[in-house]
Amino acid sequence: MRSKKTFSILFWTYFNRSSQDLTPIYSRITVNGKRVNFSLKIKVNKDLWDPNRQRAKGNSQAARVVNHYLDQAHAKLIQCYNSLDQKNELITAKIIKAMYLGEFETRKTLQDLITYHNRKTENTLAEGTKRNFGVTTGYLNRFLKEKKKKEDVFLGELNYELISDFEAYLFNYWPKGHPKAMSQNTVMKHLQRFKKIVTLGYHLEWIDKDPFLRWKPNFTRTDREFLIEEELKALEDYKFLLDRLDRVRDLFVFSCYTGISYADMISLTKKNIQLGIDGSYWIITKRAKTKVPVKVPILKKAKEIINKYDQHPITEVSNSLLPVITNEKLNLYLKEVAEAVGIQKNLTFHMARHTFATIVTLSNGVPIETVSKLLGHTKIATTQIYARVLERKISEDMALLELKLKN
Repeated sequence: MRSKKTFSILFWTYFNRSSQDLTPIYSRITVNGKRVNFSLKIKVNKDLWDPNRQRAKGNSQAARVVNHYLDQAHAKLIQCYNSLDQKNELITAKIIKAMYLGEFETRKTLQDLITYHNRKTENTLAEGTKRNFGVTTGYLNRFLKEKKKKEDVFLGELNYELISDFEAYLFNYWPKGHPKAMSQNTVMKHLQRFKKIVTLGYHLEWIDKDPFLRWKPNFTRTDREFLIEEELKALEDYKFLLDRLDRVRDLFVFSCYTGISYADMISLTKKNIQLGIDGSYWIITKRAKTKVPVKVPILKKAKEIINKYDQHPITEVSNSLLPVITNEKLNLYLKEVAEAVGIQKNLTFHMARHTFATIVTLSNGVPIETVSKLLGHTKIATTQIYARVLERKISEDMALLELKLKN
């Protein structure tokens, strides 16, 4: 059922803009509480104007000309409103004014909105986030072409049904080269990005109502994998014969003891190592993703890796603190590293950040507020994902409890 719109027309004059007793007449259009004013390009003798009737008084020739003009203007504005309403198009005061003045542009489309969103966020989003939005809009375009047989849709056509159809399409789509179809959480991420684009259109008043109003994301809770102490120790002590695997291991272990992500790690230089308030050396940088400052004291294991590559030919060339390897190759080589060390888990570089949060800090009693700062999180709720209770910790706590009960 369509929501009822409020629409009103008011004619009024600016007496303080009168010239030789003639005052210009203006129109005010109001739709759903939002209004615009514009000149009707006609003047009336201020002594003839009746503000209550919004017409000229009397039956003089001048009054009849003005009132006939206003009657036509009123009828044309009503016609503009009805035309939009019958076609189920977006209705705003600005659009009715543009139609009346003959300035009505072609209706905005989804592609117009995507283009505007990309231009608006070009210098504010991280490169990875921009890539993610590109993937989502790519799936949107594929969905429109395959399921709707269209290259584009007007924004007025966006509704809950289209959102549901797009969601169903993603659940049934198997990306080329992927080992499996999209997971529940991946689909929800695409829908969330779509929602952000559409919400922008709503705030711009390109869309009359938000089609995502009744849509709620439904994420499946997942456990983030990390290395346990024994696995991390085995990884640290393993002697690799290949230099590339040795470097990959070093980068992973460095992240395990600093919590620094791949994007932030590859941009580190010697300038990022500074004396902290405690007189020891810290890594001071900003997260590429959120621009949040990150300050991490350098633990012994991380310091050893930094010293290993100090004045090393591979870092001298790139002027970086550590060897620079692309994210794709890094995660590819980590599979070889895991196989060599005997780690059965699907080793990815981001797992190092999880290991830092879970094994290196939280399980050793570091307060979650401190861990949140070290990770550069803007909300502590994000850090709480890592605050899991480890089986070993449960065993230790229960052993203490048993001892107390015996006493």
